[in-house]
Amino acid sequence: MKWKPYAQSHLTIHEQIVDWIKSRIEQGHWAVGSKLPTQRQLAAQFNVNRSTVQLALDDLKADGLIEARMGSGVYVANNSWNMLLNRTRPNWQRHIESSIHKPNLDTIQIINEYEQMEDIIRLGTGELSPDLLPTKQLEQSLQEISLESKAIGYSAPQGSFKLRQLLSEYLKKRGIQTAPENIMIVSGALQALHLIALGLLERESFVFQEQPSYLNSVLPFQSAGMRMVSVTRDAKLLTTLKTLKRKRQSIFYCVPSLNNPTGQSWSVKEMQDIYHACKELQIPIIEDDVYHELRFQDSSPAMKSFDTFGQVLYIGSVSKTLSPGLRIGWVVAPSPVIERLADIKMQTDYGSSAFSQEIVTHWLASGLYEKHLIDLRDQLKRRASLVEELLEKHFSRIATWKKSEGGFYIWLRFNEPIVNKELFLALLNRKVLINPGYIYDASDLHHVRLSYCYASVDEIQVGLQNVLDTIRHQE
Repeated sequence: MKWKPYAQSHLTIHEQIVDWIKSRIEQGHWAVGSKLPTQRQLAAQFNVNRSTVQLALDDLKADGLIEARMGSGVYVANNSWNMLLNRTRPNWQRHIESSIHKPNLDTIQIINEYEQMEDIIRLGTGELSPDLLPTKQLEQSLQEISLESKAIGYSAPQGSFKLRQLLSEYLKKRGIQTAPENIMIVSGALQALHLIALGLLERESFVFQEQPSYLNSVLPFQSAGMRMVSVTRDAKLLTTLKTLKRKRQSIFYCVPSLNNPTGQSWSVKEMQDIYHACKELQIPIIEDDVYHELRFQDSSPAMKSFDTFGQVLYIGSVSKTLSPGLRIGWVVAPSPVIERLADIKMQTDYGSSAFSQEIVTHWLASGLYEKHLIDLRDQLKRRASLVEELLEKHFSRIATWKKSEGGFYIWLRFNEPIVNKELFLALLNRKVLINPGYIYDASDLHHVRLSYCYASVDEIQVGLQNVLDTIRHQE
């Protein structure tokens, strides 16, 4: 009995015909080079119009399974087996290209890959050197921590209450008055940004930022459908924000203390100006404050300390100060915001590491954390001074920079626009990894984010000499 399409199928008649012909080819009934029955014959067999058969054959031709030969008929194509084999496998590339999350810049993907290699000199890394991590003290603290069975289970939506209680006291030093219920523990500051993007903003919202910006290198808001809008902090800022915002939902992202990537800080007046401009236009602010504890001089109050209206979402972390591997940060925000972000976090990872939260709790409660910060700032200051001496000696004719205020970075500006992909790859060939300015601002071919926090003193000297030699070679 010959096959006929089934009228009650969920597939259309022509789709059923396409599938039937494919099965004939797959099962070897119609081998490569075989001539298919004529349209008239197929229409008679299927009891359909020739136009329906023609539509099915057109689809099969488009897929490369059959081919028409002038004046001869239609045949199974030579590459039909390969085409069918490929169609039976998931088209992962198509899935990848149509997915929601945007791929990182090629340069950043290369950086992420090469940072794991032992023989690479990392001159751009925003991570503490293993030599600067309090490894033995952390190991010792594991023996001093008394764990309760409940404390190492799944975390509460907002995180450990003990840790949030300690943070509410600790943050008073930043001028921030808050309560445990207004704090949520997150797996690092980057997760906080992702949660804010997913939980508080609609697609096509505006995310205002300064250029250059760390956000351009991680894409949490871009992947969620937000539009990044760069603004300049000047006398016209209020007018600029008002003109751009109009009725669109917006938020302002900033790193007022030891900005990433520039390493510079705002004055109290500059923070107040931004706060009042955004308050007038009802634009919430994200204050990313993960570096402030690394300032060499006493740090100014946080922008959040001015906030009496719940305008500022404050983000902190121990990733830059204690250990990035702990993956512990926090968000301070109004209760409805905290509840919303906590709900999304529970859907995402069911809470940050309970063990890591216990470790951070112990370090805050015992005073170990603040003692560690004193030593860490001292070591970073010595490293910064060394790099500044090397720059003054070897780079003063070709570049400019500002003295480091603390943290990890010196924003090195070359006089000529030489910091391009070619220079990046040329240095990579010499085992030197840099963070070029164009990953923070696509139009920036002058800057390098020079980090003194990871490479050893000897590596910094060798790395900077390689940078100098490479630039001279390219001239």
